[in-house]
Amino acid sequence: MIATPETGLIGVAILLLLLLAGLRIGVALGLVGVGGLLLLLGPEAAAIKSGVVFIDTLTKYELGTLPLFILMAQLFFAADASRDLFDAAAKMIGHRRGGLAYASVAGCAGFGAINGSSLATTATVGLVALPEMKKRGYSPALATGTVAAGGTLGQMIPPSGALIVFGIIAEQSIGTLFTAAIVPGITQALFYCAVIAVITWLRPSIAPPSQRATWRQRGIALARIWDMLALVGFAIGGIALGWISPPEAGSIGVAGALAIAAIRGRLNMAMLKEAFAGTLQTSGLILLVIIGALIFSVFVGITGLAEAAGMWVESLALSPLMTILLVAVILLVLGSVLDGLALMLLTTPILLPIVSAAGMSPIWFGIFLTRAMEIGFIHPPLGMNLYVIQGVAKDISINRIFKGVVPFLSADLFHLVLLMLFPAMVMWLPQVLGQ
Repeated sequence: MIATPETGLIGVAILLLLLLAGLRIGVALGLVGVGGLLLLLGPEAAAIKSGVVFIDTLTKYELGTLPLFILMAQLFFAADASRDLFDAAAKMIGHRRGGLAYASVAGCAGFGAINGSSLATTATVGLVALPEMKKRGYSPALATGTVAAGGTLGQMIPPSGALIVFGIIAEQSIGTLFTAAIVPGITQALFYCAVIAVITWLRPSIAPPSQRATWRQRGIALARIWDMLALVGFAIGGIALGWISPPEAGSIGVAGALAIAAIRGRLNMAMLKEAFAGTLQTSGLILLVIIGALIFSVFVGITGLAEAAGMWVESLALSPLMTILLVAVILLVLGSVLDGLALMLLTTPILLPIVSAAGMSPIWFGIFLTRAMEIGFIHPPLGMNLYVIQGVAKDISINRIFKGVVPFLSADLFHLVLLMLFPAMVMWLPQVLGQ
């Protein structure tokens, strides 16, 4: 078979069909990639190409970042971090109108910085926050919409598993990606708070204030989280300032999480066994996805699909802004039917050259792509966070959850537009810190 862009397009179509049929993303990427290489290069060359990708991936120093931060998250989860973070936020601002909704966003941001996963953040914070909001008379739509949207902060606020994966497959600095995500992550959380403020101002009855906590209660709640936040702040701050590399930050995070779990009396062999098992399972799954994606990228590169797509976009004679807008539309359309990681791994080999030709940094594209992924997580009818919430709050209908997330989805789209209009939101901090 001759390598042509049409061949690559057929491969992409087959991959989409396999994903829509429910095949695991790593397996689907690997099958299409290896199958395509077999047809184009023959068995021997395909085996050599795939083997080189496999070995190169396993020996990447940067890959050590992923299991380390996953292990840190597992240890903090065992130490009940999500409950402590939400409780501290609720004690500080729960007495205000909509205070528990603000606390949910703060809890998601804090746990997201520890965990780095959208689905895990949504599930764990939802288990804590939703019963509290229900007990205090909050609207089910507001409660579920807040936690579903807030959960997406786990993908943006570093350390983020999505950014680590993008850094590996796009060969970009993970440390720079982490630094670039700080401002967008903060502004994203502020946008969610603005949505809550507007909704509760228009309809005060849907989020009644809670009883004010005493300063002693607030102090006790803050004392239970300062060590976790200080550890995460040191790890991320150390990366941003260039003091330590991401794998070193992950090592420090694991050591600190072990110490915190021991101080809290949660460190035992059963907990360690569960944390290591969870880390190995998650890391192995993501590693399979990365290897499959890189093999698929080799196949796409050989067919010339990425170059053909770039030439097609160039033939449209669009301005850089219109080119980015076209890329955004493609991502949002695919994000409504694909899992977030599938969206990233499928589109990066094809869209990254187009974005680079439009004059945008690959670092900016990594943040932009992650932001588009997050919108897919809460985009009805297939947004995965919405079904995670339904699993946590079984008494709330999926239609009510869809309704509750719409205002936050509007804020997400506005935030995405700002990232397109003002790339400095992403690139300013890395430039200031000389990255």
